[in-house]
Formats: sequence, C-alpha cells, structure tokens
Amino acid sequence: MSECPYFIGIAGNIGVGKTTMTDIIARRFGWRAFYESVIDNPYLEDFYLDMKRWSFNLQIYFLSHRFRSHKQMTECNIATVQDRTIYEDVEIFARNLYEMGNMSQRDWDNYRALFEIMTSYLKKPDLIIYLRASVDTLLTRIKKRSRGFERDISPEYIYMLNLSYDRWIKEDQSRNKVLVIETDQFDVFRDQDKLERVLNQIRDICP
Repeated sequence: MSECPYFIGIAGNIGVGKTTMTDIIARRFGWRAFYESVIDNPYLEDFYLDMKRWSFNLQIYFLSHRFRSHKQMTECNIATVQDRTIYEDVEIFARNLYEMGNMSQRDWDNYRALFEIMTSYLKKPDLIIYLRASVDTLLTRIKKRSRGFERDISPEYIYMLNLSYDRWIKEDQSRNKVLVIETDQFDVFRDQDKLERVLNQIRDICP
C-alpha cells in the first residue's frame, strides 16, 4: 500500500458488520482504525426506551465523538479507516428521527447548523464503503450480538434507516467515491474469496 494517508469510511445500517470490516481492513493494510462509541455511549439505552426524549442528546453525543475522531484522523498523518462516518449522523440518523417526528424542528435546525459548521473544517473520505443488507438480515445480526439496549429495536426503524441509506448513497455517488457491498449472502469469516475480491477493489482505489 502507498504511504499516502488514505481515509476510508465504513458506512451502513445498525448490525450490518461495519466494525468487523473496519477490523479486517485495518489489519490487512496496516491502517489505524477509529471506532464508533456504542458500548460506552451514555445515551443509547435511554434513547431506545424513549426516542423522542433523547434523540437530540444522542445525536449531539455522536456528533461530538465523531468530530473528535475525524480531527484525530486528519492530524495523525497515517492511513485510517473509520467505523461509521460523521456524514451518516445528519443524513441518516438525525434526518430520520426528524422525519419520524422524534426530533423537533427547532432541534433539527440547530443540529444541522452545528453539523455544517463542524464538517466544513474536515477532510472528506477518499472512499466510502457502504455495507448493505436487508431488514431481515440486519435484525438477525442484531439479535445474534445480543446487546441489551437493542433488544426491542423495531423493524420499522431499521427499514426507515435502510431507505435513508439508499437515498444518501445514490446522491453521494455523484460527489464521492463509493463502493457498495451487498452483505446478505456475504460472511466475511467464511467467504474468503469474496473478501479478497473486496480487499482488492479497495487496493485498486487506494493503491
């Protein structure tokens, strides 16, 4: 791999396998990995119990954490891979909460303005890898990893997020390099041939 400090973002819905793919890419290419704050997130459990009450708090926490990580990636001057990008916060999660009526107009406007100011200082990813899966696959994977706060996550919520992701990726492909990987029938631990093809695609884009 080149010494050029590439920056790749791994995007995708809850349970799709972003952390696993981040681990694999970091190990294979010797890149530094940056992970989403989930287990230590102080708002997630409350959020899943009452989305309307905690949506703004949760999104501000994620925005702050990802901005800090993004800034570190820019400053470390080595190739990096990020488990979920800061752009998904506004385009997928905050927007979806607003459109579902779980975030007020006032909070949405405030959040979006803050997001736009913060991201104006950030370098965009050289490549976004979008891991895509059906609602059934996502729910199966979420159940398998057995996180208590995700126990009652609704299929409707996952479905709405999937629609938001597909819309965002379709719009983003005209502006940025995007690699879409269908994961319904893709087990990275068993399908080694397919995994190698994916890694080769990444190598071709970021040689």
